[in-house]
Amino acid sequence: MENLKTLDRIAAKIAPGRLPSFAEAHVIKALEEINEGSVGRLKLSKDLLLGEGEARTLVKHLKKENLIEISKTGISLSSDGRKLLSSLRMLLSEAIELPQTSLTLGPFNAAVRVACMKQYVKYGLEQRDAAIVAGAKGATTLVFSGNKLTIPGTREDASKSDPSIRVLLSRMDLKEGDVIIIGSADEKIKAELGAKTAALGLLRLAT
Repeated sequence: MENLKTLDRIAAKIAPGRLPSFAEAHVIKALEEINEGSVGRLKLSKDLLLGEGEARTLVKHLKKENLIEISKTGISLSSDGRKLLSSLRMLLSEAIELPQTSLTLGPFNAAVRVACMKQYVKYGLEQRDAAIVAGAKGATTLVFSGNKLTIPGTREDASKSDPSIRVLLSRMDLKEGDVIIIGSADEKIKAELGAKTAALGLLRLAT
């Protein structure tokens, strides 16, 4: 998938020296924030939990890929940036906040939909581990099949045991075979980055 390769390039180092401390999930979140309106480096730094130097590097990498435009009013997405974000939306949804429930692992929880990836899910352990590496407490994986959301390896309808999961059914346009990953953390942004990182790991299995 070319859009995933673009994310890889942005998160890689483009000159000799140490690797950036941001990852592909930060890149997606940055694109989403910039798409909401012109922003500055300081806001990106704060919202993405990056140092100012790392935020500058991220902006530099985005500019190198012609994904953003920089003006006196701030940073905005270019035509290529909007196209990339649109193509990513076909694979990975924006995050939806969820309350802490029996299925989640922390006080802050963010759910993302990964399109048609059911066949690549085993028991959800890989997604949990990926989220932890990204700074989250863990992740809960749910599979949408037969018009219900189930935990991998079970047939139990999660929305019946946990009513808050019905929010996902009502707010996400779920299709047969879609996967929901709920990242959990002690901070909102870490929960979202954990979910996105786990989702990207799942998508890479299809490449």
